[in-house]
Amino acid sequence: MSNFLKPEAFGLDISDRSLRIAKLEKKKEDLRLASFGEAKIPPGIIEEGKVEKIENLAEIIKKSLKEVKGKRIKTKYVISSLPEEKSFLDVLQLPVLKEEEIEKAIRFQIENYIPLNLEEVYFDFEKIHSVGRQKKYQEVLIAATPKKIVDSYLESLKQADLRPLALEVECLAIVRALIKKNSVTGPLLIIDFGETRTTFIIFSGTSLRFTSTIPISSQILTKSISKSLKINLRKAEELKIKEGLLGKKEIFEAMVPSLTDLVEQIRTHLKYYHSHASKSQILHDGKRLEKILLCGGGANLKGLINFLSSSLKIKVELANPWANILKEKVKELPELPFEKSLGYTTALGLALRGARENS
Repeated sequence: MSNFLKPEAFGLDISDRSLRIAKLEKKKEDLRLASFGEAKIPPGIIEEGKVEKIENLAEIIKKSLKEVKGKRIKTKYVISSLPEEKSFLDVLQLPVLKEEEIEKAIRFQIENYIPLNLEEVYFDFEKIHSVGRQKKYQEVLIAATPKKIVDSYLESLKQADLRPLALEVECLAIVRALIKKNSVTGPLLIIDFGETRTTFIIFSGTSLRFTSTIPISSQILTKSISKSLKINLRKAEELKIKEGLLGKKEIFEAMVPSLTDLVEQIRTHLKYYHSHASKSQILHDGKRLEKILLCGGGANLKGLINFLSSSLKIKVELANPWANILKEKVKELPELPFEKSLGYTTALGLALRGARENS
């Protein structure tokens, strides 16, 4: 008899320059946001996904937990993110095997997919449910992160007096937040436009298929305005938020080179995906990718959706981080305003895992 509840956990999204906290609670059969908060992380503490100053990060986490909005977080259990750019994700095709044989087969093949020895990484996997006719092979999604990276996050959480139930690569949390549970989805590209980097996630059928991270970011746009107009970064950030791509011509022109680069990167990744998808027969019902979802704090840039849509000739829309939390009939805004919640997509996805594993 094992019907005991697992401890309740909150989601903690840690990136190079900020962290975000989200905790969900059950209200009858529904979920609701119970607690949320965020904090800036000064440069030098985390660089390119690697924790350089463990004690400093632990202090920021402890302080942030005391300052959350909503209910005070009493649990010590957390589900935290791992950096996308330091992790490796891929889809393996294996023969149809018994459950206990899958891990052995993955161990045998995984080093062909990652540039590290198996002893140097922690890895996990999940079976992909096949869509349509039965295939002659089993697809498995693998995720691997270097042990030295994972251990630095684990130590930071330990020093913050927290107990991690799981650490998860960001893109898996993003997908959990944005893709309706138990749905089968035509190919779509999710773009997480963050402060220091942008992540591309291609999702098709019932699973993530491909991820990539590039250094073009919301912060790069701010720096471009600062350099072009010869103003400080704070003023440049204010102008970027106020004007976006729809305001003063000189601000738009300052951002155009980076945005053009972003468009070219998207085109390159779409081309790569389509060429590989057709070879490996993973295009859902033979469809090409026809939609892009935008999330991350940078997704709110005024005019960005129209700029990308007209440049790429693909439908682009803001993602909905509440897709698996709020019922469609709920019309009022949640406690966290929608525009701000786009930056909480990963934290909400992590919090969803905490809520589901506790139910």
